[in-house]
Amino acid sequence: MIDLLRRYPLPVIVLAQLFGTSLWFSINGVWLSLSAELGLTETDLGRLTLAVQAGFIAGTLTIAVTGLADRFGASRIFALSSLLGALVNGGFVFAAGAPPLDFLLRFATGLCLAGIYPLGMKMVIAWTPKYAGAALAWLVGMLTLGTALPHLMRGATLGMPWEWPLMAASCLALAGGLLVFLLGDGPHLPKSSGRLPLSQGLAALRIPRFRAVAGGYFGHMWELYAFWTLTPLLIGRELQRLGQAEALVPWLSFAVIGIGAAGCVGGGRLSRTLGSEWVARRALMASGAFCLLYPWLNGLAPVLLIALLIVWGIAVVADSPQFSALAAATAPKESVGSSLAVMNAVGFGLTLPAIWLTSGLWGQLNVWVVLLLFPGPVLGLWSLSRSRPEAGSG
Repeated sequence: MIDLLRRYPLPVIVLAQLFGTSLWFSINGVWLSLSAELGLTETDLGRLTLAVQAGFIAGTLTIAVTGLADRFGASRIFALSSLLGALVNGGFVFAAGAPPLDFLLRFATGLCLAGIYPLGMKMVIAWTPKYAGAALAWLVGMLTLGTALPHLMRGATLGMPWEWPLMAASCLALAGGLLVFLLGDGPHLPKSSGRLPLSQGLAALRIPRFRAVAGGYFGHMWELYAFWTLTPLLIGRELQRLGQAEALVPWLSFAVIGIGAAGCVGGGRLSRTLGSEWVARRALMASGAFCLLYPWLNGLAPVLLIALLIVWGIAVVADSPQFSALAAATAPKESVGSSLAVMNAVGFGLTLPAIWLTSGLWGQLNVWVVLLLFPGPVLGLWSLSRSRPEAGSG
């Protein structure tokens, strides 16, 4: 069994990533039923989504500052985080609508995700270093599908208790942790001596090229998670205009978010010939154009706007794995895991104000709220322009 898993490490890691990251937006997928039953509002949705992001940031900062990602085996951290994440996500079933316990449990879910996503990236680089951009594209594609998965589970369980999709996500996380534990760590990164200084994860920030790439990633992150949070609201608006039932919201939300996996994989294939930075720039340009133009098109036919959201869903995340590949290629090799954790921590920190602003102002601005996402791609492109790509990057 173990030999079979190690023969195909990339599919094992990306499948485990899909299962583990289904915890991320697990409550968003059941939000319509959850809010109707408990009387929760869009502001509560933003509050609980922010709790996950804050937990993830706290976790990645801890990993970065302590060098945990490069002190201990990535597979063990991943497996333990999946187990704990499954438990706290299941605990939310009993705490929903009971602040501050519901907030604390979602915060703890984010902490656990910090041991899944950055460690998954390190494992991909350790097992398949030759084409990091293409390999990471599969990983981030699974993160995207994992984010969308709760919407699919909710669509498939309409009429059933909202607790079922949450428990299903916990079961998937357990399965993903087990797969990675059996796979183990890859052979292509140096073994840590266990004596890394606490500041090792911050060393990459002294490298100008790393800072430029990280700046591009930060601009991308300002847009990404706020867009994913807004997706059910944007879909619901168009369905209301069509006079269609809300039962279609989870299915179409899954389509808009999940199609980003195709953008990741397609961008990964392009990166093998055109380079990671070329892909990242074009994806940022495309998603930035949607941020700017979409509100002005709000009078178009709802079906056409839903189609535009699907195309936006492809562009909005296609650059993410390429930024990770560029950062991994630039960071000190002995601290790749910690360097990526630093970049993740700051990037996800920027998702907090973006989600807070857009979810909080949805009631006042409606579709025009997406204009607040536009500065992200603009500043990301500006940061990338500050440093020339190194030969062979991507």
